[in-house]
Amino acid sequence: MRGIKMLFWLLWRIWFYIMIAFPILVMLPLLLLSIVSERGYNYFFALARIWGKFILFSMGFYYKVETIEKLVPNKSYMIVANHTSMTDIMLMLAVVDRPFVFVGKKELASIPLFGFFYKRTCILVDRNNAESRRAVYESAQKRLNRGLSVCIFPEGGVPYDESIVLDKFKDGAFRLAIEHQIPIVPISFGDNKKRLSYTFFSGSPGLMRVKIHSHIETKGKTLDDRKAIKDEVYQIIYNQLVTFDNTIA
Repeated sequence: MRGIKMLFWLLWRIWFYIMIAFPILVMLPLLLLSIVSERGYNYFFALARIWGKFILFSMGFYYKVETIEKLVPNKSYMIVANHTSMTDIMLMLAVVDRPFVFVGKKELASIPLFGFFYKRTCILVDRNNAESRRAVYESAQKRLNRGLSVCIFPEGGVPYDESIVLDKFKDGAFRLAIEHQIPIVPISFGDNKKRLSYTFFSGSPGLMRVKIHSHIETKGKTLDDRKAIKDEVYQIIYNQLVTFDNTIA
């Protein structure tokens, strides 16, 4: 029985990587046109949402979203969520319909095909390089000036220990939100770790629960308030993850 499960997980993971590449190849001409200039980003974002939804559907995932406060059109936000799975990017694209830009680790740019578009449309950061971290602020400023939102996973990566409910938050997302006086949108992903974690032989099709919480305003706040806001957002997401864990999906 164990051998059958191992075979299923192996084939399922291979299928996942195939499904990452397949829609990119199908939409390749449109994707290339959409990144010719910055003005085409909204078109790229629309295609990226199709890509994300296609992967979730093809893997047997379906999502249920509870929205406490909706995003307003033509307004910039700092979107933050817990980070537990390779599907976090796809699910974020599926559930947030206002154009945003990911801030993500530069290592993902080395993924064939996916990385080509990733490094041309996202804000890349080398978390071990102080100069790279500083450059994130300049890149984010440009995107915010164009009316886009920014999405950061404030844990800074996926915890190696999967028993951790929510790892400590880094300051970057909250510093940016305060400096630009934009609201923070906390989002809790309840089941991504269970569905497709970074442990290779694990996961299964099924439900992905999402909660989009009330927005946290930063107007009038200063960097002295950064820790308090960070702790508030952390507690909102953490409490919801505990609730998810105590509720049968």
